[in-house]
Amino acid sequence: MDVSPAALVHAVAEMKRDQTTSEVQMQVLKKAQDIQTSSAMAMLNALPASLPLASEGSLGTQVNALV
Repeated sequence: MDVSPAALVHAVAEMKRDQTTSEVQMQVLKKAQDIQTSSAMAMLNALPASLPLASEGSLGTQVNALV
């Protein structure tokens, strides 16, 4: 099987381009996951501390019904 040098160079260049594309896609994915992680942490940190139980009445004295 004879392979022309031009075809070989073309195949190598195409593989290199595909590899670069994959690396860029992975970097974008990691950046998106980092943004999502920081957004989720910001939302969790924005939640108020535990609310106190009701001190009177029949509801909310054992379990906090607001949560």
